[in-house]
Amino acid sequence: MAPSHVLKCCQRVLAWVPVAFIALVVAWSYYAYVVELCVFTISSTAEKVVYLVVFHLSFFMFVWSYWKTIFTSPASPSNEFCLSKADKEQYEKEERPESQQEILRRAAKDLPIYTTTASRAIRYCDRCQLIKPDRCHHCSACDICVLKMDHHCPWVNNCVGFSNYKFFLLFLMYSLLYCLFVAATVLQYFIKFWTNELPDTIPQFHNSTNAKFHVLFLFFVAAMFFISILSLFSYHCWLVGKNRSTIETFRAPTFRNGPDKNGFSLGCSKNLREVFGDEKKYWLLPIFTSLGDGCNFPTRLVIMDPEQVTVPSQNEPAKSSGSNQSFPTRPLSESQNRLLASDCQWVESGPEEESVKTG
Repeated sequence: MAPSHVLKCCQRVLAWVPVAFIALVVAWSYYAYVVELCVFTISSTAEKVVYLVVFHLSFFMFVWSYWKTIFTSPASPSNEFCLSKADKEQYEKEERPESQQEILRRAAKDLPIYTTTASRAIRYCDRCQLIKPDRCHHCSACDICVLKMDHHCPWVNNCVGFSNYKFFLLFLMYSLLYCLFVAATVLQYFIKFWTNELPDTIPQFHNSTNAKFHVLFLFFVAAMFFISILSLFSYHCWLVGKNRSTIETFRAPTFRNGPDKNGFSLGCSKNLREVFGDEKKYWLLPIFTSLGDGCNFPTRLVIMDPEQVTVPSQNEPAKSSGSNQSFPTRPLSESQNRLLASDCQWVESGPEEESVKTG
């Protein structure tokens, strides 16, 4: 027991090493830019003021969003997804998977769940002992089920999911702007130092070699991080537009009609609102404004009997197969997410065929 406890403590400490590395790099970049560049290298007072104001603004937003991404706890499923004590005992006693699935189906009949496993089984976490909501996955690093889990990021030592995905996107955006601003403003002095054209404004008491080292290295670091973050930020912007997580990109969620990687996509505008909220004035602030509760998501698919209909094309709206096709009055998630309440009208099944409006 003791060695296992010590090992877990060591793992927790080592998990903070990437975060500490980023913190040291950011602290050094602050010193190199403010002291070595603005104070000792730049001669124009107006240029200094402009550079320092913009730098501190981008630096503050970057640190704020990074802090929120790190220290926002991953959201876990609510208690309604946990099995009752009687169902849990019965589930553990059963040895046949078919009997276990029957218990899970009975427990999940009133839950807002649209997706299953690839084998059409109820998604259940044996570790957390709960039925997984849609888009929820178990994180082995955090050892909990995370709502709308995207991935576990070692650079923030936290899971990126429903509770902090907006913060993670803002962290990428502000770090991108931070690196771009630093690299763009340092470039002219980088060229001067590289060609040994040392500015005359550097005080004699200050070591010019020290300033040269910081400015040269600052440009290389800012440019390197800008290139690497740009690709990651572009990828996650594409994910937001498609309303997918990183996990769903590699493994499409399975609905009753089969796997569909666009099953949760409602269109680019609504997908953006689902992450950033309805009020645009809060979009650029690391304040939680995402829509929904993380357990229940609107979907463009109507739940139909897979034996009566075929899987519709991803580029075509789903249509009813006739008057005898049973449709729900509205998606289960409409009552908890206003993305569908505005313009997606769900009607009861009538004698005539009705086209179902997709996202």
